[in-house]
Amino acid sequence: MFSHVILGADDIAEAKRFYDAVLGVLGVPEGVVDEWGRVFYAHAGGRFGITRPINGEPASFGNGSTLGFLAASPEQADAWQAAGVAHGGTAIEDPPGVRHATGGRLLYLAYLRDPWGNKLCALHRIG
Repeated sequence: MFSHVILGADDIAEAKRFYDAVLGVLGVPEGVVDEWGRVFYAHAGGRFGITRPINGEPASFGNGSTLGFLAASPEQADAWQAAGVAHGGTAIEDPPGVRHATGGRLLYLAYLRDPWGNKLCALHRIG
């Protein structure tokens, strides 16, 4: 359904350090800065980017928005959250753990906010 996701940040170098760390835990290669100063990550057919807002206004987060990244295991989700906190993110929501989803499925979720307030989630599908 999605071709790419882009979030805003005011400091692209800081954003690259943060996302290189948290996405690296998930096996995503280091981001590449393009000729316009944006940083992009490509992995498993998806693309994720960070840019300064085009309108020149400060970057801000979307209230009610969450960007989820797939984790291969609960341990990887925990490591993802730890890397995020170590690189300027903030742990939020309940501690990482199992949650019940629709249809009786179980998910392992870990949440954090990046340094610009964007809500992120690492998700591992248990069943």
